[in-house]
Amino acid sequence: MKNKGFENAKTIEQTMEVLPGGTRRLAAQLSTSIDLCYLWEVLTSYNKLSEFIPNLISSEVLSRVENEIYIKQIGSQEFLGFDFSAEVLIKLIEDRKNALLTFSLVKGDFRRFEGSWKIRECSSGNGSSLIYELVVQGCFGMPVTLIEKHLKKNLTTNLLAVEKAAFQISSKKE
Repeated sequence: MKNKGFENAKTIEQTMEVLPGGTRRLAAQLSTSIDLCYLWEVLTSYNKLSEFIPNLISSEVLSRVENEIYIKQIGSQEFLGFDFSAEVLIKLIEDRKNALLTFSLVKGDFRRFEGSWKIRECSSGNGSSLIYELVVQGCFGMPVTLIEKHLKKNLTTNLLAVEKAAFQISSKKE
């Protein structure tokens, strides 16, 4: 199916739930005219994610066995005049048949960091829905309440960045 032109996100819906112990569950969904296959291609370009995801300094595949991938990522952003960076080693499972990527923290600068990327075709058959879910709990000394706004803003920014990269790929192939 041809993408008729890049239409920035039609809608982005977000929710955030406060859980015990400084834990947050965040979810964001983007509706887009971009086909599922291009979104999948972007999300699974693990070594290139830092090229288009703002605040992601590096993303490197350390190992891969079939659909199980270990990835080291470093993110950074300015917050209250300070540069804040975090490093994670995540285990990611690809489920291509269901257009689902699930990830969980192996080790890193969080006590908890797990979630998923899901891509769904729109019922109309025109475009896709990209859904990102994250459960995050900061380490001691990292007050999640102070970074909530940044987490929410980053969800939107990251979804839009994935959409833009997928559009660029689709434009080159069509």
